[in-house]
Parts: sequence; structure tokens; C-alpha cells
Amino acid sequence: MPIKALKTRRAGYLIAVVGIAAVTATLRLMGDSINPTTVALVMLLVVLFVAASWGSRPAIVASVLGVLGLNFFFLPPVGTLTIADPDNWVALIVFLITAVTAGQLSANARRRADEAEAGRREIERLYDELRSAFERASHAEALRESERLKSALLDAVTHDLRTPLTSIKASVTTLLDELKPGASDASQTVLSEEGRREMLDVINEESDRLNRFIEGLVEMARIEAGEFRLRRRWGTIEEMVEMALARAKTLTDQHRVDVEIEKDLPIVLVDARAVSEVFYTLIDNAAKYSPAETLIRIAASRAENDVIRASVEDSGPGIPVELRERVFDKFFRAIRAADSNRSQPSGTGMGLAIARGMVEAHSGRIWIESGASGRGTRAVFTLPIGDEDYNAETEAEALDEPSLQEHRNNNATEAAHSDRR
Repeated sequence: MPIKALKTRRAGYLIAVVGIAAVTATLRLMGDSINPTTVALVMLLVVLFVAASWGSRPAIVASVLGVLGLNFFFLPPVGTLTIADPDNWVALIVFLITAVTAGQLSANARRRADEAEAGRREIERLYDELRSAFERASHAEALRESERLKSALLDAVTHDLRTPLTSIKASVTTLLDELKPGASDASQTVLSEEGRREMLDVINEESDRLNRFIEGLVEMARIEAGEFRLRRRWGTIEEMVEMALARAKTLTDQHRVDVEIEKDLPIVLVDARAVSEVFYTLIDNAAKYSPAETLIRIAASRAENDVIRASVEDSGPGIPVELRERVFDKFFRAIRAADSNRSQPSGTGMGLAIARGMVEAHSGRIWIESGASGRGTRAVFTLPIGDEDYNAETEAEALDEPSLQEHRNNNATEAAHSDRR
């Protein structure tokens, strides 16, 4: 038996003896006026107290001592252990049985309480261990996810930087070789004027591709850092669609494009450049993932709660339902996850993530659903129409001058690209 339990039990025996002795002495001082029934009840309380605090064995000792004290000091003939009245025998036996039974019940209740407390502590310990294990597993999973994202980022950056750089390097090397001494010899291939122009066009296009890739990284970083600032102006959805189609003209040359914009659609208070970028991204995806000569449908209409509902629908293979939310994650491409045997369109997988950031910055939503015929993909987003009392000039004054100049330069660049195309 543990030393602590032994000491506790000895203390219980001591309290049982002292308690019965104290109660007996106190009640004896009251004289013959005290009722034996009252004495028995008081002693029974002592037994219950000992049983609840120290267990059944000290309670049995208190019960025996209580019977002896009641008989010797309070039942006639007082001062002896003799019992003259048979009724007193019944009273003593009942008291003893009641005291022992009550003591056992109290002790059992105390034991069950102790077991329940021990069980609670064990459950808390197991819960803490489970939580610690879960945190360790979550941390390990987070590390694996981080490594996966790093690998995806490295693959995307490597591919989308190396491909245009390779083309630029090859074109520049060819042009430089032609300028070397002896390049006009018969052993050297002389580029025609058209060939030189093609090389310069490759350099120009791949430089633009690199520039767009870097701009996408910067834009994504701004959105994630909460530094993406809208420059709202009143404008029409039709103008923004036209801007996007002008940029995507070379992408949609092999597709049929149908634009369905609701008549008398209200003007909206948005950042036209950002919304045009969203349309361009969705058109770009539709052209990449749908066969040539198929239809790309662009639609916009007024919906409930003063919002504009816009969509871009293609006739491609569609996106599985379980992947439709993940396509808005950075560096994720549904075709890569759904079918590894199919060819991989170019791109880093940042376009839809940027589009979602721009739409949500306007307090809108963007999601993926099936096309009208159950085939293909329809990318849908909503934009609030805007507050008619909003003063765009006030926001323009609130923007810092470098940001305004950058915005003007971006608009001028977009216009120049559109003119060239």
C-alpha cells in the first residue's frame, strides 16, 4: 500500500475515534434531558462525515464506537453495556446497520467520484497528447504543402522564364552571327529582310511575354499583401470587353467569339483596367482549353441586388466539380490534375488567382460552372453596379501622384498594344 494512502487511512481512524469521543462528551454534558434518538442521529452524521472523507473502514470503526458510546452513556442502565429494554436492542442494531450502510454508500460515492476525476484527468491527458500529435501532423503537412508550392513555383518560374529567354537568345545570336566578319561568304546563310523582321518580332513578343509574367507575379504579390488599390471610374461593361478582346485578338484568331451584352445595361463604378484584365484572363483560358473553331461566348447582364453578372464560356472538356474551387489557387491547373496525358497549355496558373483577387477587391464573386449544354466551362463573376453618390475625383485626389502617373502609363501602354494589334 502506498505510504500516502496509509497515512490517510490512519488519519481517518484517528478522526473517527476523536469525532465519536467529542460528540459523546458534548452530548453527555447536556445531562439526561438529551434524547437517545438525537444522540444516534448526531453520531450517524459523524459516521457519514468519516466515510465521505476517509473511506469505509474508518466509517465502520466510527459506527462500532458510536454503538458502544450510545449504549454505555445514553441507554439505561447508563454506565454499563447491559441493555435492559429489548427495544433498545432493536435501536442499536438499526443504528449499527444504518451507520455501516450509510458509510459504505458514502465511501462508494467518494470512490466513484475519485474514479471519475481520475478518468477526467486521463481524458485531458489523452486530449493534450492528441492535440500535440495533431499539431505536429499539421505542421508536417504544412511543411509538405510548402515544399509542394515551392516546387510548383520553381517549375513555373523556370519554364516561363527559360522559354522566352531561349527564344530571345536564339534570335539575338542569329542576328549577331550575321554581323560578324565574313558573314556574307557562301558558307554563311544570309538572312533576308523578312527573316530579320521575324527574328525581331520573336524578340519583341517574347520580351512582352516575360514582361507579362513578371507583372503577374507583382500583381499577385500586391493582392496577397492587401496593397492592390482600385481606381474606380464609371464605365460600361461593353468597353471593358472590347479592351479585353483587342488584347486577346491573336489568342482568339482560331475561335468564334460571340458577345451577348444585355441591352441598356447600366454603367458600373469599377477599375476598368482590372475588370478588363479579368475578362482577358478568362478569354485566354477559354482559348487555351477549347479546340480550334469552337465557340467562345461572352455574356453580361443585370442580376439581383444591383450587380452585374458576367461570364465567359468555352466548348472545351470542362473542369471536374471537385477541382472547380482549386483552379483559383496559385500555380494550379486543372488539366494537370485531371489528365496528365494531355498536352499542357502554356502559363503559370496565376491568371485565375489574380482574377479572383481583382473581383473580390470589387466586393464581387467568381466561380466555375458547367456550360449551357453540360459540356465546356463557364467562368462567372459578379460586380456591384456602384453607388451613384460616389465621387471618383475624390478618390483620384486621395491617390498619391506616382500611383496616378503609373496608372496613366499603364493605360497608355494598353492603348499602344491594342493599336499595334
